[in-house]
Amino acid sequence: MRTRSVHGGRHELGQNYLIHQPTIDRITALVAATDGAILEIGAGGGALTTALAGLGRDLTAIDIDERRVAALQRRHPAVRVELADALRHPLDAPVIAGNVPFHLTTPILRRLLQRPAWSDAVLLTQWEVARKRAGVGGGTLLTAQAAPWFAFALHGRVPARAFRPMPSVDGGILSITRRGSPLVPLAERRAYERFVGDVFTARGRGMAAILSTVGRMPRPAARRVLDRAGVEHDSLPRELAPTQWAALWSTA
Repeated sequence: MRTRSVHGGRHELGQNYLIHQPTIDRITALVAATDGAILEIGAGGGALTTALAGLGRDLTAIDIDERRVAALQRRHPAVRVELADALRHPLDAPVIAGNVPFHLTTPILRRLLQRPAWSDAVLLTQWEVARKRAGVGGGTLLTAQAAPWFAFALHGRVPARAFRPMPSVDGGILSITRRGSPLVPLAERRAYERFVGDVFTARGRGMAAILSTVGRMPRPAARRVLDRAGVEHDSLPRELAPTQWAALWSTA
């Protein structure tokens, strides 16, 4: 009898199963505040699956480990349990939830933010990723590029001891909500993302110098653009709020 997945063991799969009931309750409460069918990614041992099933909504749970999928299918006959990879699945439910494999946090987030169908996501990720995506201590390139269409919020830190096996880092609960009224037209998304990328990677001390380089404009002209966007001349890209990025894009 095979005791390992065809993909390897728990470490190869990045599986750190959530065993902390207060965290399970917190994630479930956040999902309960949303509407629509739920897709759980990385269902693993099923602790969160059981709680989400209790909400009485249409629930699909996916996992890449065929052993866990078979066990969940037996335990939850009313839940649609599928063998699938979050990096390939359509991610097309209104609500996405899950304990994201820590080593795949960034690629899953990048893919999620490009998918058009979902409205709300509640994810348990690495603490540093959750903190940075929520803009605590300064925003990141990925967050700034997505901010006109998505709002990020941090809902607490989860200690490493809340998982089995215990990872080397803590987790964090991150929610992402698609904005009903985007700050930048969706048709301009690719161009906007390139602009933000250029600003984050350009040389210069402060936004006046950076914008002068990116926009190929004299420093006084860059300062006028920043004034219209409500951005301090000596601020850094990671300090800008979503509304300031949108205003800068529309005026630069």
